[in-house]
Amino acid sequence: MKIVSQIKEPVNEEMELFEKKFHQSMASNVALLNRITYYIVNRKGKQMRPMFVFLTAKLINNGLVNERTYRGASVIELIHTASLVHDDVVDDSNKRRGFFSINALWKNKIAVLVGDFLLARGMLLSVDNDDFDLLKIISVAMREISEGELLQIEKARRLDITEEVYYEIIRQKTATLIAACCSLGACSVKPGSPEVETFRKFGELCGMAFQIKDDLFDYGGYKIGKPTGIDIKEQKMTLPLIYVLNNCSDKDKKWLINSVKNHNKDKKRVKEVIAFVKQNGGLEYAVQKMLAFKEKALALLEAYPESDYKSALQLMVNYVVDRKK
Repeated sequence: MKIVSQIKEPVNEEMELFEKKFHQSMASNVALLNRITYYIVNRKGKQMRPMFVFLTAKLINNGLVNERTYRGASVIELIHTASLVHDDVVDDSNKRRGFFSINALWKNKIAVLVGDFLLARGMLLSVDNDDFDLLKIISVAMREISEGELLQIEKARRLDITEEVYYEIIRQKTATLIAACCSLGACSVKPGSPEVETFRKFGELCGMAFQIKDDLFDYGGYKIGKPTGIDIKEQKMTLPLIYVLNNCSDKDKKWLINSVKNHNKDKKRVKEVIAFVKQNGGLEYAVQKMLAFKEKALALLEAYPESDYKSALQLMVNYVVDRKK
C-alpha cells in the first residue's frame, strides 16, 4: 500500500474533499438505501479511478482542478460501484473485497435496485450540472462494458477465441473504464482539447496492461504466488492460454480444449493445464504483451513537463504491472 499512498500524495487534498462529495452524491430519502450506501462507502477499495481523474486534470492544467473534476470523479465512482453491485448479482458472488456483497446481505432484488439507483444518481449528477460532455464519456464506457461482458460470454462457449477478440473483450470490459477516468479528468479542465483523446488512449493502455496482469495471477503471477486456476474453472479464455492454444500441435490443442470444457472442475487436470501453459511459453508471451502496453502508456506522458502529477501517473502505470495482487 506504500506505493498507492505515494501515487495519491499529489492529490491528497482533492481525494479528501472528493470523499465528502461522493458520500453526498449518494444521499437519499429512503432509510434502507442510506444504510446500504453507507455500507458501500465504508468498504471502498484503493480508489484508483478517482486518482486517475484528479492526476490527469492536474497534470494538464498546472496543478488545478475545478468542480467539474469532482463531479467527473464522483460520476465514474457511482457508475463503477453500480457495475460491481450488479456484477455480484450476475456472478452469484457473496464476497467483495473480503466483505459480504450487497446481494449476500440484502438479497438480489435489493442489490439490483441499489445498482440502478447508483446509475441514475451518476447520470443526474451530470445532467443537473449540464456536464453533457462528461456524460457522453461515461455513457460510451457503460455501453462498452456491457458489450464486452456479452462478447466474453458468447466466445466462452466456443473456446476458439483469437488474440484480437481477446484484446477487444478486455478493452471493453476493463480498459474502457480507466480510459473514461483519464479522458474525464482532461475534459473537466480542458473540454474539447486534444488531451481528452490522448488521455483516453493513455487510460486504455493502462487498462489493457492491468487486465493481462490479472490473467497472469491465475497462473501464480509471473514467478510468484500460487496458481489458482479460477479462470480455467470458469472457462475464461485468457492470453497465456490463447497463445499456447494457437501455437501447439493439434493433439495438444484437443487435449487443452477438452480439459477446459469438460474437466475444468478436476483440480489435478487444471494443474496439468497450468503446467502445460507455463512450459509452452504462455506466461512469457503475456508478460511481453503487458510490458508493451505499459511502454506505450508511458510514452504518451513524455510530452509533458516534469511534475509531481506526471511522476504519480508514471508510478501508477508501473504499479499496474508490478502489483502482487
